[in-house]
Amino acid sequence: MKSGIIYMCSKMSRIFKKKKKKPLPIETPFVLPSALPSWPAGEGFATGIIDLGGLQIRQVSTFTKIWAANEGGLDNLGAAFFEPNAIPDGFFMLGSYSQPNNKPLSASVLVGGGGASLKPPTDYTLVWSSEGLKINQDGVAYIWLPTPPDGYKAVGSVVTSSPAKPALDKIRCVRADLTDSVEREDWIWGNSSGFSVYTSRPKNRGREGLGVPTNTFLALKNGSDFGVVCLKNAAAAAANAAKEDDSDQIKITAMPNSDQIKALIETYSPRIYFHPDEQYLPSSVTWFFQNGALLYTKEEESKPVPIDATGSNLPQGGGNDGLYWIDLPADNTARERVKKGDLSTANAYIHVKPMFGGTFTDVVFWLFYPFNGAAKAKVEFLNIGLGKIGEHVGDWEHVTLRISNVDGELKRMYFAQHSKGEWVDASGLEFVDGNRPVAYASLHGHAAYHKAGLVLSGNGSVGIRNDSGKGKMFMDCGERYEVISEGEPGWVEYRREWGPKISYSFDEEVRNVEKVLPGKLKSAFDKAVRSLPNEVLGEEGPTGPKGKDSWLGDESS
Repeated sequence: MKSGIIYMCSKMSRIFKKKKKKPLPIETPFVLPSALPSWPAGEGFATGIIDLGGLQIRQVSTFTKIWAANEGGLDNLGAAFFEPNAIPDGFFMLGSYSQPNNKPLSASVLVGGGGASLKPPTDYTLVWSSEGLKINQDGVAYIWLPTPPDGYKAVGSVVTSSPAKPALDKIRCVRADLTDSVEREDWIWGNSSGFSVYTSRPKNRGREGLGVPTNTFLALKNGSDFGVVCLKNAAAAAANAAKEDDSDQIKITAMPNSDQIKALIETYSPRIYFHPDEQYLPSSVTWFFQNGALLYTKEEESKPVPIDATGSNLPQGGGNDGLYWIDLPADNTARERVKKGDLSTANAYIHVKPMFGGTFTDVVFWLFYPFNGAAKAKVEFLNIGLGKIGEHVGDWEHVTLRISNVDGELKRMYFAQHSKGEWVDASGLEFVDGNRPVAYASLHGHAAYHKAGLVLSGNGSVGIRNDSGKGKMFMDCGERYEVISEGEPGWVEYRREWGPKISYSFDEEVRNVEKVLPGKLKSAFDKAVRSLPNEVLGEEGPTGPKGKDSWLGDESS
């Protein structure tokens, strides 16, 4: 009998272990692998506080959990809602914070201080409650929209676990001239009642954009928000108005100086892995020019000219008017050699620009590949080479690091993927050698991804393959780099195509592929491949970094 009891207890113990709830990712706070360095001396970068013109902001990354939904949302894991705590004296909460449960807690929200720039609300409006919802939730949530005094606006909401209105001094509204309009960005959570929660970002972004995200959430009911806004850097607006040149940087002290930029590159420069089967590697632009690259003109197409090592004889300024383009050497042997690039000479070309009114710095790492190889397609269970589809001369690819100017911490990384790309929070990145993030370049197409594997460009199970993997070859972008800006080096101002238009029949290549496909797959393949952008299909050479919208604007996602 005793042995039977022992057996039953052992069995129950195993059952209990099997049913033990797995911790949610959000229960593990994220920190960068290594502590931040002491940044070189400067004016206002990484001092812990930024003055927006009468309104001071700081970051707070410690939170008190108010409520969580344990289902719905991303991966059906729900979302959690927090309010910042340990707010420094003289600063006040501007709004609550929310994020999905499917990733580590890895955020900070802005808190504000500064006399007349802030005022408490005069009342609250209950905009949503989870009371009565038949969902797995921790307690009940109530979301309150502050009623701002005249001349002020709300930049966030208050989440409580009680039906009683929050105290009026719980939050602060911001003077209207220090605010800007927002738009929703990434979905956090929602339910069948039409209520949804999103992250938000300023509507007007880019080098000259003045909106500052608070990292509070944006609540919507049936697609309409409740009038919440973001902050605005009035100090940067005044500096821009007084500026006497067209330099890249907004002239405010929160932007890093040259020594601090160098330190940021040393700390965060990414490592880019190439696929084990990659044939077409990057090179420096100088190597490309010195090894026979030719400049063609529409007027004298039969008389191409060699390009100077610095690109000094390239046409400067203007737009992509089709009058000039670059091509590989005319000699076939030289063409094939140059196509393969030269990793030993490859530089990362780094463009540094202000974002969100100079409260963030974007550090953009551009790589140049002399040639983009042919694409492959996946059509249901078949993998098919696409002939010459996807091939083009001159391939510019990039990743972007978004760094907070409050403390110099890496917040997000952008992975350019043909005509668009994706932002990944720091908590979702792979790191090597401390705080250096990893990117994977896709086979032949060189699109950047945050993890190795297959991504299809197309519809469902039919599309162009983007295969990436951790090959033996990689590039550490901090080892050889050059900071590029307006007019420096000279080839930056060349805004025409870095390769000729296609010299093959796209329709013929598609028909050749369709010959080997079963009948029902032909139309699916044709529809998928024709819906792809030119950047994927390789129908024409790309423009250089300054010809991209992201040179002045935000990244496309």
